[in-house]
Amino acid sequence: MRIAQVAPLYESVPPRLYGGTERVVSWLTEKLVEMGHDVTLFASADSVSRARLVPMCKQALRLNPDCIDPLAHHMLLVDEVLRQAPGFDIIHFHIDYLHFPYFRREQAITLTTLHGRLDIPDLVPLYREFRDVPLVSISNAQRKPLAQANWIGTVHHGMPSELLGCREGGDYLAFLGRISPEKGLDRAIEIAIRAGRKLKIAAKVDRADQDYYEQKIKHLLDHPLIEFIGEIGNGEKEDFLGNAAALLFPINWPEPFGLVMIEAMACGTPVIAYPKGSVPEIIQHGVNGYIVHNVEQAVDAVRHIDDLDRKECRRHFERYFTDERMASDYLAIYNRMIGRASGEISLEKGVLQWIEVESPTPSTT
Repeated sequence: MRIAQVAPLYESVPPRLYGGTERVVSWLTEKLVEMGHDVTLFASADSVSRARLVPMCKQALRLNPDCIDPLAHHMLLVDEVLRQAPGFDIIHFHIDYLHFPYFRREQAITLTTLHGRLDIPDLVPLYREFRDVPLVSISNAQRKPLAQANWIGTVHHGMPSELLGCREGGDYLAFLGRISPEKGLDRAIEIAIRAGRKLKIAAKVDRADQDYYEQKIKHLLDHPLIEFIGEIGNGEKEDFLGNAAALLFPINWPEPFGLVMIEAMACGTPVIAYPKGSVPEIIQHGVNGYIVHNVEQAVDAVRHIDDLDRKECRRHFERYFTDERMASDYLAIYNRMIGRASGEISLEKGVLQWIEVESPTPSTT
């Protein structure tokens, strides 16, 4: 199958440091190549892939000090994909809705995975207008604000099983991600201090969150139990997560997926998380972590973290969150869309409705 993967240009594929979407695009692309498909990757020139790379800017835009208007680069990206569209069986976009107006009248078969939050009122009229565009969600929770959009499946993220190994764990708690209001670092710090456990923080601060960091977080890092490491790369994650007793994930927003949870699981590290967004689809309470509703419950969960089997955390990851499972789910959708596999297709009011492919994660609600 001739497949185009269209990545955002903010980070390289894979990213050098932080960058969830680009990391997932990399894992999917490499697995599809391994499965024998002809894959073309549209991404920044500093990306590394076994697929055919079409470089759309000289380096990842976030790390390019000369980049002032990233939208300009993405418009050129869409135009180049449009120019090459006849050469693909299917084009898989990961750039939100930028391409919608350009491809709605094209003969090309396209699929768009939405990686971000959708609980934004501005998006409602947009997805109403482009209700014919086939979409994939990365969790069932993600799609709830736009339930009437043309969802054709939910595919949970997956990562290479060999990328991170299972470790025995240690005494400290871990926080990995961005420092922003919705990620809940202030709560993680409070949980660690009240539990009397060391908290190691591996996180980046985006320019948009610099004021929040300075005003709300920076002074909290002076506590003797708190260690701020800064942003780390993929090669450092196994040590950071694998040597932790648990990952704290006290989010304050409808997290569409949360890659760090399956990265922790791959290391055998259980997750203590608030039940927002995708969390109940990923964490099975009492198996690979604890779902808690407040700081008090989180502190209690820390005290019982050794009751969980780290090897079972790893097995849960291998069962539900590998790149092979993710790629297989996407291939089922690709095949159905291009008519290479049997599938049930009905035409309703001019909009194609397709059977969904769901990731087989057991219900935890």
